[in-house]
Amino acid sequence: MDIGNFSVKQMIAVTFTLFAVIDMVGSVPILLSLKAKMGGQIRSFQATLASGALMILFLFAGQEFLNLLGLDVKSFAVAGSIVIFIIGLEMILGLEFFKADNNAKSGSVVPIAFPLIAGSGTLTTVMSLKANYATINIFIGIFINLIVVYLVLGSLKWIEKALGPSGLIVVRKFFGVILLAIAVKIFGTNIQNFGR
Repeated sequence: MDIGNFSVKQMIAVTFTLFAVIDMVGSVPILLSLKAKMGGQIRSFQATLASGALMILFLFAGQEFLNLLGLDVKSFAVAGSIVIFIIGLEMILGLEFFKADNNAKSGSVVPIAFPLIAGSGTLTTVMSLKANYATINIFIGIFINLIVVYLVLGSLKWIEKALGPSGLIVVRKFFGVILLAIAVKIFGTNIQNFGR
């Protein structure tokens, strides 16, 4: 990681790209829904640390890591899209596919750190950014986004109060539909060459 390649322009481009892909603001209703399942507690620092570790792992050794497991990026993306699809269905239909997990420790890692924050889209984006941007700029972009992730996770209680119960229901169903659309798009673009 050569510090000499640092570029403010590249860093800003990477930061905004990752911000759009991670979409922490859009994930608030999903996070609140998962928080209720986990006994009203999400370990913000643990979830941020786990998602950050995944992004940095994929920045430096993403392709090698998947090759080692005999996987490709497309298989990884399809698996992530199925989990996202199920979470979206839960939000719209009010059904429960994922059993309530009162263990905030495990729930903060799956499904919050993966696939919600550092999902297949984020990790694939991190890997593809390497083609156009210097590693130091991607690394700083990841770090800035992790600060945003931590702040949003830590403010969930305040956001919940601001929206109120009826506001939460409306927002949850709306973002449930968006989540389904994202899952279908990820699935559709990656299933074409699946297994080839």
